[in-house]
Amino acid sequence: MSNGTSTPYYGPNEDPATIFLERTFLAGDLLAGFGYGIEVAMYVYCANYLWKQRRSRSQAIFILVYLTVILAVSTIFTGVQARTVQLMYIDNRNYPGGPWQYFLATQNLAVNVMFEATLFLIAFLNDLLVLWRCWIIWRASGRYIAYAATALPTLMIIASFIMGTLWTLQSSQPGLSFYSALPMAYGISYYSISLSINIILTALIVLRLLWYRRTLMTSLPAAHARHYLSIATVLIESASLYSVFALGFLISYGTGNPINQIFLGLAQAAQQISTYLIIYRLADGRAWNRDTLTRETLTTMQFDDRGAGKMDGPAATTAELSYDNDS
Repeated sequence: MSNGTSTPYYGPNEDPATIFLERTFLAGDLLAGFGYGIEVAMYVYCANYLWKQRRSRSQAIFILVYLTVILAVSTIFTGVQARTVQLMYIDNRNYPGGPWQYFLATQNLAVNVMFEATLFLIAFLNDLLVLWRCWIIWRASGRYIAYAATALPTLMIIASFIMGTLWTLQSSQPGLSFYSALPMAYGISYYSISLSINIILTALIVLRLLWYRRTLMTSLPAAHARHYLSIATVLIESASLYSVFALGFLISYGTGNPINQIFLGLAQAAQQISTYLIIYRLADGRAWNRDTLTRETLTTMQFDDRGAGKMDGPAATTAELSYDNDS
């Protein structure tokens, strides 16, 4: 067979659309593997940091366990991805219709069920972390305000868990796949909810940080305020990088564009990296907590010659409000 040039054609006997789809599938797996490599390196760093703080910080062990669970699930996900590629492109390369048809026809195999389940579980666990960060940041305004701020995202996470479970179960049924009508409906619903959760949580976190910024700018030197309110702080605390790639996946998945496989790999990697950046800030003591505003405002205290402590006007007001909120 010839492709119209003097060079013989040695490619598969498949239509260009299927070949492109298989290329994007492989590219998405490679991107996810690249993200996993970064994740392992960041896990070692964060775990070492947290282990050293296990006696001085009460949450260190809890966060370390959470991080270890995330890594374990990610390791399973990466392993089954590699096994799926092997089954498609090596062990069953001559399957009628090609590797992609083999993948679609074997969604009920254990390796594919594990792929779908771990993909969903990773996203769910990371959504819980961002919800927790939102709670912590709003907790500085009082427990009940934090409850009110996170009530809707909490209900949406419960809904996303239900839709994600249905998506996984339907996608792994014999004769069905990610791209069958019913699983796609569940998948689009799940990712729409998950993306909405991240957008809402991002908006809540940004709103609260801007509120802090307005307060801190009146009582702290600009350098101190910028340390806690930089663009990097907003992006990391809200894990908003994931939202960008998740939106790309949702649009391309809903329209049936094969490039959704690349966005899926990018979204999964971005979500994991965002999680580790949040954990790193927690371990390093630079992440926001409910005492951040109080602690930073107290640095503006001035003392008179008699040793009596007093604060300049805005600082005193801010500190008093912070303590009242925590009580």
